Amino acid sequence: MYTVQALWSMAREKTDIVIVVLKNDAYAILGLEMARVREQELNARMKSMLDLSNPTLDWVNISTGLSVPATRAGTAEEFHQQFEAALGAKGPHLIECQVAARKDLRALEDYIHKNR
Repeated sequence: MYTVQALWSMAREKTDIVIVVLKNDAYAILGLEMARVREQELNARMKSMLDLSNPTLDWVNISTGLSVPATRAGTAEEFHQQFEAALGAKGPHLIECQVAARKDLRALEDYIHKNR
């Protein structure tokens, strides 16, 4: 979201570029950092600041709204097909890849919190 205007620039300049967005709806690195610096458990308000699903970012709609064609891949096979097609096309293209938030990151947060 910090550089979303780059999509518009890519469309304007008709760049041959493929943007891949790995989307997990979480700001996981901040969760790890909070575990490192905070003694107590996070309250609901703090946890909500690390969650990027309210509202969910729809990169396909954001991208197409900025004139960059976009697709969404839910599997590795879909990604491979979409990536190959995007490489063969002229102009920019965005592929949004939904990836599961890793459960081992939560386990690492718990470990850091317990073993300060």
